[in-house]
Amino acid sequence: MPEAATLASRTRGHTPLAGTILIIDDEAAIRESLQVLLEMEGYQVETGSTAEEGMARLGDGIFDLVLLDLALPDKNGLDVLAELRERDPALNVIMITAYGTVENAVQAMQRGAVNFVQKPWDNEKLLADIRAAIARRRVEEENVQLKRALKQRYNFANIVGKSEPMLRIFDLVAQVAPSRSTVLLQGESGTGKELIAKAIHMNSPRRDRAFVPVNTGSMPADLLESTLFGHVKGAFTSAVASKKGLFEVADRGTIFLDEIGTMSPDTQAKILRVLQDKRFMHLGGVQELQVDVRIIAATNIDLQQLVREGKFRDDLYYRLNVICIDLPPLRDRKEDIPSLVSFFLKKYAEENEKAPPQMTPEALRLLLDYAWPGNVRELENAMERAVVLATGPTVGPDLLPKHIVGGNGTPLPAVESRPDASLFDIMEDCERRVISDMLDKCNGNQTEAAEQFHVPLSTLNQKIKRLNIEVKKKSRE
Repeated sequence: MPEAATLASRTRGHTPLAGTILIIDDEAAIRESLQVLLEMEGYQVETGSTAEEGMARLGDGIFDLVLLDLALPDKNGLDVLAELRERDPALNVIMITAYGTVENAVQAMQRGAVNFVQKPWDNEKLLADIRAAIARRRVEEENVQLKRALKQRYNFANIVGKSEPMLRIFDLVAQVAPSRSTVLLQGESGTGKELIAKAIHMNSPRRDRAFVPVNTGSMPADLLESTLFGHVKGAFTSAVASKKGLFEVADRGTIFLDEIGTMSPDTQAKILRVLQDKRFMHLGGVQELQVDVRIIAATNIDLQQLVREGKFRDDLYYRLNVICIDLPPLRDRKEDIPSLVSFFLKKYAEENEKAPPQMTPEALRLLLDYAWPGNVRELENAMERAVVLATGPTVGPDLLPKHIVGGNGTPLPAVESRPDASLFDIMEDCERRVISDMLDKCNGNQTEAAEQFHVPLSTLNQKIKRLNIEVKKKSRE
């Protein structure tokens, strides 16, 4: 084994992820060597010489990672691994042994180990594995905390996002949800408009009543009107019985009208009447019905342009556009991709009764570089595909759709490839190159760059300092 001090002197410039590690190994020399190596890298380390002692240490504290020997004097390491995983399914365990075989490695990975290392190990490789494992745990913990905070704050845990654009949207949702006002959601297809509509409903006084989603673009005009307003028997050829409309179903609740820009002029007029008077009639009926329904509408096209073209009623547009929420495309909030990836991998692993796989750094770089024209929905589909096709504990580039691996879309400049790069290294590189590219486009003008990013100038300045970005102004001569 290389001397720990020698390696530490070569890597002193690297700032490792903070973390707490438990070493369970019966050889004192091994424990001491690993402890010196890891403490010089900034980790907090506890040790145990037996399975019993190691489990006792685990009960005394919280650990990010366990380095576990396969051959312990009082119990087989694989059995200890099973106990560790049962106690904490999210705990990362790296198996270490002097008797490495393919069979042992396979068994260890099947029981939940994140890696299998043979003695004597390569210190640099071991440290890279440790950094990657702890980075994954950080993302998982962050996602759990984010979901918990969202559930407490918005009572809706399926929205994942920590970027500034999404946090602003969450605050806006919290503000508008208790009101009775109509809300218009604008954003590209796949950006999560229905999720936001549900979040508004779930945080409103109407939460105990129906939330009724309607895709208005998927139905012919006559069928849509019958669906929304209901009909009486004999109103048309196939109307063999009277039927309630969805506005009645949503009474005292919320109706979500998606793709509202596709509505016919006649349907637009009837929607306007419901907004103005809260009244409508069944198709073929003569009796007016009154309802108390909150309308949330959504569009992926420019309604103002449709108004100018005479294809959408201006009075309806202004009635709908009381409160407007613009949802950013995924390419404008790429810092949310790791959390979304972790969320979807876990979701579809549970649905398919599999252990959640981990995304390799190479695969994550491809996801960060891709432009995502289909937004979050496209990312979710890619992660479902990866889970179904995965036969091992990781998802590499080979399990991603070819058009993502091939870089279709508008990829950002490539991240510098480092074999030991952690998730956080990759994210910092991504953030650094995005900010540097925008500063170049703005000729070093930080105020203009902040406006382009839709963030306060102070936030951009903090990021520039933290990432050590050099701001250069180009000559205009």
